[in-house]
Amino acid sequence: MKYSRIPQTEIKISQLAIGGMSFGKPAMKTYRWILNEEETDKMVQHALSLGINFFDTANVYGMGTSEKYIGNSLKKHQVPRDKVVLASKVYFNDGRLSKAAINREIDGTLRRLGTDYLDLYIIHRFDYDHPIEETMAALDNLIKEGKVRAIGASAMYGYQFQNMQYVAEKNGWHQFVAMENHYNLLYREDERELIPICKQDGVMLMPYSPLASGHLTRSTWEGHSKRNATDTSERAKYDHAKEQDMPIIKRVATLADQHHVKMSQIALAWQWAKGVTAPIIGATKEQYLDDAAQAVDVELTPDEVDYLDEPYTAHEIVGALDQNPVGMLPKDVK
Repeated sequence: MKYSRIPQTEIKISQLAIGGMSFGKPAMKTYRWILNEEETDKMVQHALSLGINFFDTANVYGMGTSEKYIGNSLKKHQVPRDKVVLASKVYFNDGRLSKAAINREIDGTLRRLGTDYLDLYIIHRFDYDHPIEETMAALDNLIKEGKVRAIGASAMYGYQFQNMQYVAEKNGWHQFVAMENHYNLLYREDERELIPICKQDGVMLMPYSPLASGHLTRSTWEGHSKRNATDTSERAKYDHAKEQDMPIIKRVATLADQHHVKMSQIALAWQWAKGVTAPIIGATKEQYLDDAAQAVDVELTPDEVDYLDEPYTAHEIVGALDQNPVGMLPKDVK
């Protein structure tokens, strides 16, 4: 495994993160494919055996059971707290990113994970209902209290991220050091504004869905896994762009054959070639983690990156929200 550090910190992270959305008790039909506690325990421990120390979850995953299962696995095997890096998120909850909601939700997250601090706390989306000043002040206070070591943001528009950074800087508060956005070979809209802003400001990229919900792991569009059969969120994110995305998938397959590796490993190698620090792997089988860990040794030439990039055309926005959802979750929430 190769390692990096969260910017402006001494927190050492593997160049792969484990996605906690794959763990927990299904809260709705679309998540019937996620792993139960026993299966989660095996995946967490297998990740650690591969040298992967970075775990990303959220208060909303499995309605909190993802955090609980991860925390229970670490406790069961007596994993020292300083040997893992724990990240979680806040927004898809009552009160969104209000001061009261942030203070309430961090305590619940810490309790479920069985820890007294988070290494990285991420706002899951931009909140249209509460002032930026209220949110950034609350996050800054969590760092001052020792409950959080660093803060990050997830899918939003570039101007929103920059506005939040500006408010924090103006007030002398801690700024975001990580961006967890929707980014892969089939979805590159953030290359227009958000990613250049992050690179300009030294903010690390830790994208979700680096394998496009499995579409970058096979040469056909349709898969045969339990997730393919039940995950309506996946279909909402990708099916509308099937025709424009298949040429990209074919090029991934071609390069995989040339390198004698798996398609998923080419897709991950492309992420690192693009300056990503730690793509988040939502694995449900140990073999998927093995494949991802081996991908750190796959290197693409600039010409090969250009070859993969060339077929891409503009996509509709999937990730950033134009308003807060009327209910708790939008159709494309990861």
